[in-house]
Amino acid sequence: MSDHPIESLMQTAMNNIKEIVDVNTVIGKPIVSPDGTTIIPVSKVSFGFASGGSDFNTKNPMPEKPANFGGGSGAGVSINPIAFIVISNGDVKLLQLSEAGNVQDRAVAMVPELVDKITALFKKDKKQEENTATTEKAE
Repeated sequence: MSDHPIESLMQTAMNNIKEIVDVNTVIGKPIVSPDGTTIIPVSKVSFGFASGGSDFNTKNPMPEKPANFGGGSGAGVSINPIAFIVISNGDVKLLQLSEAGNVQDRAVAMVPELVDKITALFKKDKKQEENTATTEKAE
């Protein structure tokens, strides 16, 4: 049995969506400024897809001729920038364009700041250990 025309419609629409929505749409290409700061755009991508069709019988159907077919498909894509990842002088920050709406969004937004604080805490502890070791050797 040959492929039904609706399959071709759906395949064409899905291939076109794949061309529009790729990983570079969600996490954009890095932009490097003259001072070495790297900015990476982050976007939210939503898309929808619909397809439908119908076979129409003719008055004199012929076995070697397929029934008439009418159909269509459509898709919509929405791309909204939501944040920028900024890397400058070894620091990573997430700059959101709008206030985080739910707990998960806020938790993700806090990760870079949390990593910076933990790193600073370890550096502080290491300096204290070095100072203690230096003081003990001097005595």
